[in-house]
Amino acid sequence: MINFANFYTLISQDTILQPWLNTLPQQLTDWQNAEHGDIERWTKALKKIPEGCADNIDLKTSVTLSNNTPLADGQRKKLENLLQAFHPWRKGPFTVHDIHIDTEWRSDWKWDRLLPHITPLKNRSVLDVGCGNGYHMWRMLGEEARLCVGIDPSHLFLIQFEAIRKLMGNDQRAHLLPLGIEQLPELNAFDTVFSMGVLYHRRSPLDHLIQLKNQLVAGGELVLETLVIDGDENAVLMPVDRYAQMRNVYFFPSARALKVWLESVGFVDVKIVDECVTTTGEQRSTEWMKHNSLPEYLDPNDSTKTIEGHPAPKRAILIAKKPD
Repeated sequence: MINFANFYTLISQDTILQPWLNTLPQQLTDWQNAEHGDIERWTKALKKIPEGCADNIDLKTSVTLSNNTPLADGQRKKLENLLQAFHPWRKGPFTVHDIHIDTEWRSDWKWDRLLPHITPLKNRSVLDVGCGNGYHMWRMLGEEARLCVGIDPSHLFLIQFEAIRKLMGNDQRAHLLPLGIEQLPELNAFDTVFSMGVLYHRRSPLDHLIQLKNQLVAGGELVLETLVIDGDENAVLMPVDRYAQMRNVYFFPSARALKVWLESVGFVDVKIVDECVTTTGEQRSTEWMKHNSLPEYLDPNDSTKTIEGHPAPKRAILIAKKPD
C-alpha cells in the first residue's frame, strides 16, 4: 500500500500547510482501510516497477524519461507489461524508456492551450484538483513549480502516478492524495489552483468554486477548465440523464455564464482565455485505453452532437484571481 509519510514530513515543515496534519492522516488511514477489488493486484505490479533516477528527464516539453544506455529488449518488454497492468491510461502521454504510453487523452494539447495564459509557475505551490494520474503535475514541475499537490479519489490514478514517480527516482516535489476537494479544510495555502474537467461532475458548481477559492492564498490564481456550451450569460445545459455516455454530470454553462459564476463567488480579474471543440484526435481509444471513447459518444450522422443529441464537447479555460 502507498506510504504517505514523506508528505506528512513535508507539510510538517511548512507553516502554511502544517494545520492540514490535524485531519489528513486519519483521512488517508481510512482510505487505506477501505476495500478495492483491484488494489492488491495493482500494488503487486507497482512493487515490480524498477526504482531509480533516469539519466534524462524532460518535463518541460513532454513527460519523457530515458537512460543513456537503452534498456535491453527483454527489460523493456517486462516494464511495458507491468505498466499495461494499470490499464486504462486516460491522461498523458508518457514516454518511459522508449515505451510510448499513448493515453486516451492528449493532455499535452490542453497544457499547450493554457500555459501562455497563466501566471508562471516558477517557485509557486500548486494544487491540482481532480488531477487524474498526475500528468499535468509533471508538466507543472517542468515549469519549475516548487510543490505540486494533486487530489483525486481514484485508486488506479494514484497507482499510475506512483509508477511514474518511482521510475523518476521518487521525486518529492509532487504528491497525489486519494481525496476529493470536499475533504480538504480551508487551507488558503496555494499560489495556483487548477480544476480541470471537474466542474460538470459537481451537483453544486458554485460550492465547488468557493471550495477552490478557499484553497488559494490571497491574490492566488485559479485555472478552471470545463465543458461549456455556446450562449450568453444565462445559458446553462443540465442533461436529464447522460452526456456523451457520462453519468454523474450536472451543469454545462456557457463560458460567459461561468465568468458570471466566478465573479458571483468573489473572484476578480476573470478572463475567458480559450474555447475549443474537443476532437477525436484529442480523445480516443488506444492500446493503452481500449474502452470506448469520444468517437463512439458522438452522433454517427452528425459530429456536432453527442449520441444523446446534446451539443458535442466544447471546453473552455478561464483564469481568475482571489482578491488580495
